[in-house]
Amino acid sequence: MITDMTVGKPSRVLWKFSLPLLISVAFQQFYSIADSIIAGNFIADGENALAAIGASYPVTMLFMSFAVGYNSGCSVVASNLFGSHKYGRLRTAIWTSLISSLVLSFVLTIIGMVFSADIASALNTPPEIFRDACVYLDIYVYGVPFVFLYNVCTGIFSALGDSRTPLYFLIGSSVANIALDILFVTAFGMGVDGVAWATFAAQGAAAVLAFITLITRIRKLPEDNEKSGLFAWGMLGKISTIAVPSILQQCFVSVGNLFIQGIVNGYNSPSVIAGYSAAIKLNTFVVTCVSTMSNGMSSFTAQNVGAGNMKRISEGFKVSLIMSACIALPITAIYLIFGESLVGMFMDNPEAQAIAVGCGFLSIVAPFYFAVTAKLNCDAILKGAGAVRYFVITTFTDLIIRVVLAYAFADTLGAEGLWWCWPIGWVVSAAMSVFFYASGHWKKHIIHA
Repeated sequence: MITDMTVGKPSRVLWKFSLPLLISVAFQQFYSIADSIIAGNFIADGENALAAIGASYPVTMLFMSFAVGYNSGCSVVASNLFGSHKYGRLRTAIWTSLISSLVLSFVLTIIGMVFSADIASALNTPPEIFRDACVYLDIYVYGVPFVFLYNVCTGIFSALGDSRTPLYFLIGSSVANIALDILFVTAFGMGVDGVAWATFAAQGAAAVLAFITLITRIRKLPEDNEKSGLFAWGMLGKISTIAVPSILQQCFVSVGNLFIQGIVNGYNSPSVIAGYSAAIKLNTFVVTCVSTMSNGMSSFTAQNVGAGNMKRISEGFKVSLIMSACIALPITAIYLIFGESLVGMFMDNPEAQAIAVGCGFLSIVAPFYFAVTAKLNCDAILKGAGAVRYFVITTFTDLIIRVVLAYAFADTLGAEGLWWCWPIGWVVSAAMSVFFYASGHWKKHIIHA
């Protein structure tokens, strides 16, 4: 269902649009968490299996960063064109996005296939989990084109105001992934390999179905006087203007996580890696949910910039901030109260050290989710308006603070000190994002498609 977000009450429009997005990403994160739970509970030596998947996770998120960043560029440009009713150029933008993203994904796949073992080695992956970590990473890399195709398709659905279609695909993909996890691990005894192949199959099916649905949607767009084409270098330039900074923003976060994963792996303890792996999955769940809610604000901003309705953007920001807080605050309380049980569910026979590591991470990080909420919502408006320099600056600042403090604290304060680099980076970068939005300077750097 295509929705014009330039009309109607902002609160109703945003809630209606963002709730399906939230449910979608919740399912996506649930099956990511399910991978780890099934590995930790049903594979022999489950703690090592969980540690192997956890050691690979920051690397897979780096590949995902490219897909999500490219998704942002495609979505903002398409939203802007849809809001200004330039349907011929919109078709060109969609096809250009699809073709260019697949080319980029194949390049990244080749790089991943060649260097996956070197990356695992560079991250100080312990010998007892090295083989499983490399296998999981290799299989994930095979599916990178599907990850790109799915993300670009869902980004375009969001640009057209359709958040329900991605929900349906995510529900189907999540259920299929969990079912295949159980089948491959418990019935076929495939171990970590089975977990990886289950994710590959589920993502591949969702990507193909999303692409077929998008083609149908393109054909139903209204006609106008502007010609459309399969590819345009000028359109690729406009997409890249948003996509490249968005990719850099996402990669900054992933690269920071890679450095920290290397430090965690350096403790050479599967229990520490397993505890951290469980906690980081829980942390990613809440951050991704808040990020998804703010992505609704990004599409809302881009459509209204295209229509010239700047006043609606500030109205929508207040609504989006409240919506995100409704997610972050309850989860903060749950993590602080039930952290031990949540970390423990990832392991069949959890060791005290693994539980302590996971709970220690959550107790330090969870109280600062309010900072993530403020930052992501401000960034959503800056991104939707095309004022990309601002959110790149804030995210790069977060990266520098996180990495520098990680190395400083890890040696002097140990693992518990290491966790403090997250909230400190969040608070500083959030303050910068709020300042950039409140100052209004971003309005001078709006990009029109």
